[in-house]
Amino acid sequence: MTTTTDRTAPRDLATQSPARLSLTPKTTLAGQLDGAWWPYSRDLTAELPPLAAALDEAWGRITRVTVNPTRWPVIPHKVPVAGHTIHVGWFTEQHPDKLILLSLTVGRWDLLVIPPETEPAAAARLMAAAAIPGSVLTAGVLMANEAVIGRGIRDTRRQEATWDGEGGACMSPFGHLKDRSTLPLPGDGWR
Repeated sequence: MTTTTDRTAPRDLATQSPARLSLTPKTTLAGQLDGAWWPYSRDLTAELPPLAAALDEAWGRITRVTVNPTRWPVIPHKVPVAGHTIHVGWFTEQHPDKLILLSLTVGRWDLLVIPPETEPAAAARLMAAAAIPGSVLTAGVLMANEAVIGRGIRDTRRQEATWDGEGGACMSPFGHLKDRSTLPLPGDGWR
């Protein structure tokens, strides 16, 4: 038996694909977050250039980025992007799931960082929630809410699988499958 594995490095995937980004629409409502970013990997050197390319036109040139080192194994001091350099800093006080971007022309923008391994449906929910104008939900609250939602979805799937595995049969109050032959008939005195 032959096994084929995808040897595409995360760096290759990030540079070949556009940034997965959801931004709040332009409005006067200020919220806790300005949108969400779903990187392909935890490699800032590979991930920041496509993000900067996507944001440079809308926000102006990104000059600085800050992260929490909890989620990023290597934090480079500088990342070259098309025509300029982004300076990267880190703060342990910053929420681990938040990225702060600084631009000389626009100012500061805060993005929820969705972990690369997140399932697409969960990432879509997080991206939509982070892009609501005027939202008071922080990165930590959004991630905690998604953990609860994800757990509920997994529990529901598990219950459905159990139901299907039992043939959709009803359980007796004692936890055993009821056989149709043992169910009382209407005229047998059961009330």
